[in-house]
Amino acid sequence: MKFTLSAAAVIVTIIGQANGASRADQPNVVLMIADDLAWDDVGAFGNPKVSTPNIDRLAREGLKFDRAFLTCSSCSPSRASIITGRYPHNTDAEELHWPLPGKQVTFVEKLKADGYWTAAAGKWHMGDAIKGRFNLVREADPSGFQLRKGKTRLTTAAKGDAASGCDQWVSTLRDRPRDQPFFLWLASLDPHRDYEPGTLDPPHRPEDVVVPAVLPDLPEVRKDLAMYYDEIGRLDRHVGAVLDELDRQGVADQTLVLFLSDNGRPFPRCKTTMYDDGIKTPLIARWPSRIKPGTTCGALVSSIDIAPTVLELAGVAKPSTVQGASFATLLSDPTASIQKYIFAEHNWHDYLARGRAVRSKQFKYIRNYDHEVANTPPADAVRSPTFQAMRRLRDEGRLPAVLMSCFNKPRPEEELYDLDADPHEWHNLALDPRHAETLATLRTVLNDWENANDDQPPAVLSSDEFDRETGTPLPNRARPRALKGPRAAAP
Repeated sequence: MKFTLSAAAVIVTIIGQANGASRADQPNVVLMIADDLAWDDVGAFGNPKVSTPNIDRLAREGLKFDRAFLTCSSCSPSRASIITGRYPHNTDAEELHWPLPGKQVTFVEKLKADGYWTAAAGKWHMGDAIKGRFNLVREADPSGFQLRKGKTRLTTAAKGDAASGCDQWVSTLRDRPRDQPFFLWLASLDPHRDYEPGTLDPPHRPEDVVVPAVLPDLPEVRKDLAMYYDEIGRLDRHVGAVLDELDRQGVADQTLVLFLSDNGRPFPRCKTTMYDDGIKTPLIARWPSRIKPGTTCGALVSSIDIAPTVLELAGVAKPSTVQGASFATLLSDPTASIQKYIFAEHNWHDYLARGRAVRSKQFKYIRNYDHEVANTPPADAVRSPTFQAMRRLRDEGRLPAVLMSCFNKPRPEEELYDLDADPHEWHNLALDPRHAETLATLRTVLNDWENANDDQPPAVLSSDEFDRETGTPLPNRARPRALKGPRAAAP
């Protein structure tokens, strides 16, 4: 592993902190989490049509990670994984809306115990048991997502800036004590569905959007994407307000700002999948006094690595429960590498599901334990104009075969993709004899990961709560926690 002089300086500083160096050496940390933002729907990651000047500023002034991934493409399990540094199934909160149990150890409580002032503002989505790990929690829209009377559509009760979940970000930063280092967990509700006109002025125009290759280019899809862009633009404005406030307080140089999304865009073949459109995240790190501006890192990193990274930089011991690896070295040496593989999982999110994946820089192997059912997107995406337009094309026999994955069943039990040659993961190589050795290697890697991390399936998978064609709620919905059953036989 290569170390530059600046990398060595960071390590010396970390050792000094661990040995009781001045608290002034400890960085402040601001973690901003978008809700359902695709990695490539940001200007800095290649989309020239979406309005993200402030997120782009973060990338210009900091370090952009080109291969950053999430452990799960589902909101609350992804967040539970980030805050504990554990894989979702190890948090006991692996299914959507399952609260994070109080027995779980978070990196936030370790910072708080070491003298950090810790606060959260915006979307919470992790239950009540761990709120005490923060000095202050300002939860956006505490009523959560509600079912409107007479309608099947899920929506938030808040309007305007409050609907973004970001309206108290700056006030929380202003309310911090000035004699402590601070950690802020700033979580947005944008750009989560549902979408309403008037989010951004001026709005994005449907004719200007970049339609992802995994979606059909239709008027309904363009309009849907434009409204999704508008919520990204609203989020971006709040990111800029936080950066401006850090400047106003004169603490920007002493503050590590991390930005990422909890999962991919809320469209078919994106969110809740283990394709890159679901699990890849636009991770950016800015720390003016330590990180060279305008740099890019191609190393594999995972959201499970955030907890150990922040603890290491703060000089706080990592608890034994943390399963991630610190990427602190990459902040000063982006050419370094910390791991060969990242891992992801998919569990219940509106529909029965269970899948696992391992990804190297070039290849991804997916194991579908739920292969008998379709790869249905979340219920709010099923209700979307995009999915309904795709249904129409399917019924008319006009939907291209490569876009049929959210309807096809059964699906392959195994999938293998060469991400260099096939970035959209359209051509499954699992049955290609030319890739048999790669398939066997990644099978073994995933088997070993499942065994090492006690990844056992429940005796019974949670069933569907919504219709897979319309997204309407099913009668007698119930999802009790099931005891873990015997390990399923791996291929």
